[in-house]
Amino acid sequence: MTSSRDMLFEQKLKEYEIDFEPEFRAGANYEAAVEYENEIYVSGQIPRVRGVIMATGRVGQDTTLEQARRGARISALRALAVMRQSLGSVDRIKKILHVTVYVQSAADFTQQSEVADAASEILYSVFAPDGGHTRTSVGVYQLPKNAAVEIDMIAAISGLD
Repeated sequence: MTSSRDMLFEQKLKEYEIDFEPEFRAGANYEAAVEYENEIYVSGQIPRVRGVIMATGRVGQDTTLEQARRGARISALRALAVMRQSLGSVDRIKKILHVTVYVQSAADFTQQSEVADAASEILYSVFAPDGGHTRTSVGVYQLPKNAAVEIDMIAAISGLD
């Protein structure tokens, strides 16, 4: 018996001891997620859990690689939670198409892809064997709320049956 993606998603939340707030809302004049035709676009998600940013500062200066990887995991799970809220179920996600991982980096930090790998590992584990996706990892000077990581995502979705 195969597990549903919703079940796999819930398992990951338990594994990483993450309990998100019950509802996600954008903080200004934009949406947390927008569905268009057979795709869903998720606005940038920082590693926020119940109002607390779980990984802050410049990676390689204020924050370790492993702390940033934890932030990437939380951000990826948060993006999935936003999609679940919008779609009603993670099972409606057919495939993650693209992920962009922004890493607030110290001047000499060059391991952005290793930070992004943590997000990709989460996505692959929930969507395997179809967990592959395109990805861009970028080092940036600053992120909102001094977050170490921010992730946005695009996914293909199924219609309602």
